Amino acid sequence: MPQFRISEAAGLLGVSDDTVRRWVEADKLPVARDASNRRVIDGAALAAFARTHATAAPDPSDVQRSARNRMVGLVTSVVADRVMAQVEIQCGPHRVVSLMSTEAANDLGLQPGVLAVAVIKSTNVVIETPAHG
Repeated sequence: MPQFRISEAAGLLGVSDDTVRRWVEADKLPVARDASNRRVIDGAALAAFARTHATAAPDPSDVQRSARNRMVGLVTSVVADRVMAQVEIQCGPHRVVSLMSTEAANDLGLQPGVLAVAVIKSTNVVIETPAHG
C-alpha cells in the first residue's frame, strides 16, 4: 500500500503541512514510520479521511440529475468566437474546461466571476497513476 509523507498528504488534501500535523496529533489521521524514520500516512487511511472530510461549495441549483460528478466554482475565463466557446471554471483546487457553443455560453451569461456548476457525466474517464521506478 502506498504511503505519503506529511507534506505530500497536505498537498493532496489542499491544506498546510501544519494542518495535517494537527490532525495526526489529534489522532484523526494514523501515522507510522517509514524505513527512513519519517512519519508517513497509509494511502487507504488518507483516502478514507479525504472522502469523509471533503468540503465543497453548496450547489446553487435546485435540480436533481443522474450525473454524480458536480463541481461548483467560479468562471475564470471565456474565450469565444462566432461558433464555439471555451469556458474555464475554478472549482476549489480543480480547473475544469468546457467547450460549448457560443450561443449556450451567452444564454447562460457565462463570464469571469459568475458562479457555475460543472456537471460531468461520462462513460469514459481516464485514470492515471504515477510511474514507479
